[in-house]
Amino acid sequence: MTICNPDGIKLRIKKHQCLLGLDIGSKSIGIARSDTNLKIATPALLIKRTKFTNDANDLVKIISEENAGALVVGLPLEMNGKEGKQSQSTRTFIDNFLKIKEIPVVFWDERLSTKIVNRLMIEEADLSRRKRKKSIDKLAATYILQGLLDYL
Repeated sequence: MTICNPDGIKLRIKKHQCLLGLDIGSKSIGIARSDTNLKIATPALLIKRTKFTNDANDLVKIISEENAGALVVGLPLEMNGKEGKQSQSTRTFIDNFLKIKEIPVVFWDERLSTKIVNRLMIEEADLSRRKRKKSIDKLAATYILQGLLDYL
């Protein structure tokens, strides 16, 4: 496996590669992309979940197209900091994915990311529920990835 800690991620990617942030949910996978200077995260794509094989193939294609050197995966910890069912589901997805595609992965605490992004879309952008639903997972992935970029 290629799970690494946040401090070592810069050493694992090549020049001109980006990082992809993932918000893995049961219905979709939100994807964000960093710039190659690893400073700014932007919303990128959304994979509608179907079967694992299809989801993994879509992700492999996106990694190639975006020239991604590593993945930053939101880990949905419980409020007390422990891992629950959602965290285990995310880890299982990544464990299975790494059997298909070898790529460095960093897990990043995503507690409240979706709620924070949703609140911002309501209060700051005044978006309707339908518009929020289309963007929430990509924006949550952006929030997760930007958290790691800020840390770096």
